[in-house]
Amino acid sequence: MTSKHIILTLLLMLCPIGMAAQSTITRHKPKPAVTKPKPAAKPKAKPAPQRNSSTTGLSAEIKKLINNMVYVSGGTFTMGATSEQGSDADGDEKPTHSVTLSSYYICKYEVTQALWRAVMGSNPSRFKGDNLPVEQVSWNDCQIFINRLNSYTGRNFRLPTEAEWEFAARGGNHSRRYKYSGSNYIGDVAWYYRNSDNRTHPIGTKQANELGLYDMSGNVYEWCSDRYGSYSSYSQNNPTGTTSGTGRVFRGGCWFHHAKGCRSSFRIHRAPGSGDCFLGLRLALSHL
Repeated sequence: MTSKHIILTLLLMLCPIGMAAQSTITRHKPKPAVTKPKPAAKPKAKPAPQRNSSTTGLSAEIKKLINNMVYVSGGTFTMGATSEQGSDADGDEKPTHSVTLSSYYICKYEVTQALWRAVMGSNPSRFKGDNLPVEQVSWNDCQIFINRLNSYTGRNFRLPTEAEWEFAARGGNHSRRYKYSGSNYIGDVAWYYRNSDNRTHPIGTKQANELGLYDMSGNVYEWCSDRYGSYSSYSQNNPTGTTSGTGRVFRGGCWFHHAKGCRSSFRIHRAPGSGDCFLGLRLALSHL
């Protein structure tokens, strides 16, 4: 963010005053000259207090973020390669398994460049625009961003778990069992390789899913908190991923991926220190 420097210059004006003396010859003792008192100097006006534009921008972005957090009522769903995913399902989406989640909040939109810049003071994205999703951020970068955001807000924002992400993408308890997040027709809900013109697009410009969430298919992939690992067939409550391994999961497809990679059950992972122009994030909260 370009820093604005305000330079205040004080100019002192010197006004020399010349005085002329006149002598008058009279027969009487001259009267002493009467000196008129100088008018009191007007007090200098105090400069108007300056608003810190960076602080103002941060407050506005945080307010928008909080207003855009969507409540996801807890429930039980089948995670993985369910029937609507068809032959597109990959091996790591199997076996399907029952997952029960507590209620939580997730943001309606992907994190924008405006919010990232307000918190971090910089914008790493390849495709620039305040209302575009931030990208070229690693999982590690996201943790720094979240820690700073939490210090400003006093809240506990975080990345969603992989299970929370998929439950929300499927529409939570209002799911209509779509293949993509919000539709069986990918063009309705996603910016992907056939319609993106090889770039990201402003958030919220495609159709929302059943929970009112945008871009959970396409635009940019979204980091999750979990380490990547294999599925098991056992039922789970509030899973947080495997405790071993280094790769971190991201979900949701992106602007250059085929439709297959934008499905609600599609999984992919990378090292936590790596970022790219197709990788962003979406925020979650356990409690608002």
